[in-house]
Amino acid sequence: MTLAVIAGVIGVVLLSGKSNRFGTGRPAPQLPARVLVPPKVTLASLRGRPAAINFWASWCSPCHKEAPDLERVAHSLGGRARLVGVDWTDGTGAARSYVDQYHLTYPNLSDPDGVAGNDYGLNGLPTTFILDSQGKITDVLRGPQSAEALLRALHLAS
Repeated sequence: MTLAVIAGVIGVVLLSGKSNRFGTGRPAPQLPARVLVPPKVTLASLRGRPAAINFWASWCSPCHKEAPDLERVAHSLGGRARLVGVDWTDGTGAARSYVDQYHLTYPNLSDPDGVAGNDYGLNGLPTTFILDSQGKITDVLRGPQSAEALLRALHLAS
């Protein structure tokens, strides 16, 4: 029985370490440098307030569902937080069509080779990473998010 308890504790420790590698509590990896919708955003430029980094793709149906809510959130933040979109593994034409279709005005970057998404531990779309004011990942939201859910995750709604 004692051996089973020890094995269980070791398993929990190993699993929690693995989840932190791509989960919460770690510094956010670098953002891609290619810009779809200016301005260019870096992790350094996000520091000082919470941020949401939303990974999407033009071929992702759930991404289309949340796009209008993301644009509404971007307009409601008023400098209290930042929203950044990252197009994952799209060609430039498809990404620009998506941006135009939803009239996206908040900063959007391009990750055509999936490098940034892989660094973040992306395993499905859409996925939104919530960062604290120091640039650490505090939450990972999988699937399409409503404006209200995103504002709650940023601690801007009651």
